[in-house]
Amino acid sequence: MRVIPLQSGSNGNCVYVEAGGVRLLIDAGISGKQAQLRLAEHRIDIRAVDGVLISHDHSDHARSAGIFQRKFGLPVYATERTMAAARRRYELGQINDVRTFRRGEIVRVGDLRIETLPTPHDGVDGAAFVLDDGTHRTGVLTDLGHVFDGLADVLRTLDGVLLESNYDPEMLRTGPYPPGLQRRIRGDGGHLSNCEAAHLLAEHGERLRWACLGHLSEENNCPDLAMETHEQILQHRLPLHVASRYQASGPFEL
Repeated sequence: MRVIPLQSGSNGNCVYVEAGGVRLLIDAGISGKQAQLRLAEHRIDIRAVDGVLISHDHSDHARSAGIFQRKFGLPVYATERTMAAARRRYELGQINDVRTFRRGEIVRVGDLRIETLPTPHDGVDGAAFVLDDGTHRTGVLTDLGHVFDGLADVLRTLDGVLLESNYDPEMLRTGPYPPGLQRRIRGDGGHLSNCEAAHLLAEHGERLRWACLGHLSEENNCPDLAMETHEQILQHRLPLHVASRYQASGPFEL
């Protein structure tokens, strides 16, 4: 199993996962050209990808779904509500191959089993994903809202994880965001802080062989601070990485 975050952050999200002979993209929040070039750096042809899964309707996760389908021929996997909301929010254009699922269902692409986890993030019908090739399990767990019931149980089953570590509470409190936006980020439909993510990994990540911190805020976090917080809590028990907001990271392998 190989995982390559092509970009992770509010400026755009897209993660490549290869497992069980299947190649997938998780989210389409970067341009088709960026995705194509960043995959090519790893000698991967985007047209050989088997599909793109969309986690929720926010533009940094879904805005290029139409491009990925039309230009590269990738089937789009999403819930009906996610696709409807994305079409209302921005112009996706014609998409000729949409394969819908319901949150909580198992999606199968070839021999790869994909668990779709309902999340309380404030997108429409949001989901996180666990990819299982029969040997290893990797989670792409971002835009979670809060530490919801069952999240720890899922984490205990994973061998690798891309986990959101969105903000530092003090940077958020003293930063440029207005009070309402601060409450949204801290609230049940927002994001996990560095400390919340680190405690999840420390308390429930005993099976993990690596963790990659993702979806870091540009205004309310920084990679060095996120790593410092996690290392203080984890005491260097786990190999840690940070997914870049600006370029591909990894690969991370199992």
